[in-house]
Amino acid sequence: MSFFKPRLSFMQIINMNVGFFGIQYSFGLQQSAVNPIYDFLGAHPDQIPILNLAGPMTGLLIQPIIGAMSDKTWHPRWGRRKPYFFIGALFCSLCLFVYPFSSSLWMAGGLLWVLDAANNTAMEPYRAFIADKLPSDQLATGFLTQSFFTGLGITLANISLFVFQKVTYLKQMHGQIPYWVFASFFLGSVCSISSVLWSITKTPEIPPTEEELAKLRANKHSILDPFTEIPHAIRDMPKVMWQLALVYLFQWYALFCYWQNAAKSIAQSVWKTSPSKDPTLYQEAVGWAGLVNGWYNIVTFVSAFGLVWFTKKFSPKLVHIVCLFMAGVGLLIFPHVENKYLLFAPMTGFGIAWASMMGVPYLMVVNNIPKERYGVYMGIINMMIVVPMILQTTTFGFVLDHFLDNDPGKAIGFAGVLLLLACGATMLIKSTKPTDDIVMPVGGGH
Repeated sequence: MSFFKPRLSFMQIINMNVGFFGIQYSFGLQQSAVNPIYDFLGAHPDQIPILNLAGPMTGLLIQPIIGAMSDKTWHPRWGRRKPYFFIGALFCSLCLFVYPFSSSLWMAGGLLWVLDAANNTAMEPYRAFIADKLPSDQLATGFLTQSFFTGLGITLANISLFVFQKVTYLKQMHGQIPYWVFASFFLGSVCSISSVLWSITKTPEIPPTEEELAKLRANKHSILDPFTEIPHAIRDMPKVMWQLALVYLFQWYALFCYWQNAAKSIAQSVWKTSPSKDPTLYQEAVGWAGLVNGWYNIVTFVSAFGLVWFTKKFSPKLVHIVCLFMAGVGLLIFPHVENKYLLFAPMTGFGIAWASMMGVPYLMVVNNIPKERYGVYMGIINMMIVVPMILQTTTFGFVLDHFLDNDPGKAIGFAGVLLLLACGATMLIKSTKPTDDIVMPVGGGH
């Protein structure tokens, strides 16, 4: 069946992706602030991986279910994907507001489960939203615009940690957690809901055809539908998605190793300290880690639109290979840098790779996915992300304790090796030529 996807202007593509900014601001706080909060609350290094189990488990459970549900949703006023954006962002904002009031490890860990479930509810339909709205020749711009907002959101989250830490009043403590952490989470609470509301009000969804509406009405929906749809979709999954799963196995295990150990690695290499040795000095390292992570995300949003050109000039596969190689080498160098300013050098390549990770893999598979199953397959791609994270959170504590001497620097180097393995796995992917949609050029804004 032929269908029309109107070409969108660059500003229309920007508007539809603004909501991704708030979602990624929240993820930025999870990357850079949640693990230090665990440290402030007295967590042992080998407890950190299991305390991060919420992220991958909620991703595994929530995203494919929300994807399958949104595929079968349509409301003339609220649309297909947008109700899930709003509900997720609302609960995310509430959790961000409450999170820094955590008074114990298990309160912080429990709230992280709710926060991650909300983030995943908002984020999963966004990938399908791009595939719904854009013709094939604009998909690179759409997905890499999400990379741009990923970088911008996480950048501001990390920079907020650094800036608020420098405010004298905010250095005071509320229990075991300093006020500068509260300030960053409160700002994230506002950004999450406001940015999603912007995209919801600025971007209409493409209504289903009469034939698609008839199918939706004919199918009696059950709460069990997603649990039957997901296994069927996995059974029918194109080969390129299985190849991508191998890349993601190494890539996302490595990223979790980095996020959990970056602040402690910087404390060790630059400040020659640790959370237990000098908690006050460790706060300096946490603030600098926020700045370093902010830098790689600045690189992400600066380079994202450049990657659009490279993917069209060469291929998504080649771009991702080069980017993963830069990131792997960067992490091998990172724990050996003793000058805090030189840490920005290896993180530059990591930032370019992060832009690729957030957008380019979707370009390698989207043309092999039937449009009526965009939601569920985008959810399955996220399962490929979270399964390695689950493996990491359940196994890396043992690896860190028994093989890496609980050394955060060795953990970062281990992540670098895994990224180089992901680079090699990307070489195995068989690229396919995109197919063109029938498009109808339109002018003006929505």
